[in-house]
Amino acid sequence: MKNTAIEELIDTDIRHSDTVCTNESALQHPWWYNFKYMIGGIVLGIVFVKAEIISWFRIQEMFHLTSFHMYGVIGTAVVVGLCAVQLIKKLNIKSIYGEKIMIPPNQFNKGQIYGGLIFGLGWAITGACPGPLFAQLGNGFGIISVTLLSAIAGTWVYGKFRNKLPH
Repeated sequence: MKNTAIEELIDTDIRHSDTVCTNESALQHPWWYNFKYMIGGIVLGIVFVKAEIISWFRIQEMFHLTSFHMYGVIGTAVVVGLCAVQLIKKLNIKSIYGEKIMIPPNQFNKGQIYGGLIFGLGWAITGACPGPLFAQLGNGFGIISVTLLSAIAGTWVYGKFRNKLPH
């Protein structure tokens, strides 16, 4: 017997493979269930530190075009991501809960150009991409808290004015 209507809905979605699901799981979990993501984040942070991709010096080398290190790391990530997406599409891989993974088609708009320019400018000025901000903070770079707070403020501003921005 099912405990909730959500579990029943999920079972129905799993049985009907043509049902469109979002990538968000409808399952409810206890608060401690997300510790696996924290552990994954810690491991990723250690990888960031060891690969030197949180190094302000390495980031400046990239923007000054004096080193291939960061381009190699980013290029590797792009290739791995591309291969993973192609495998998901080709093999119809499902989530661990049996939900179909939907990858919507990309739609270009000029706001992506503005966003990319702002993102790149902020990255070049601060030496910090949003990904490794927490790794930099955890590695003892306290000043990065200014960048972290700015990223949070920028996210809030974007959310507030998203409907008024160019499409």
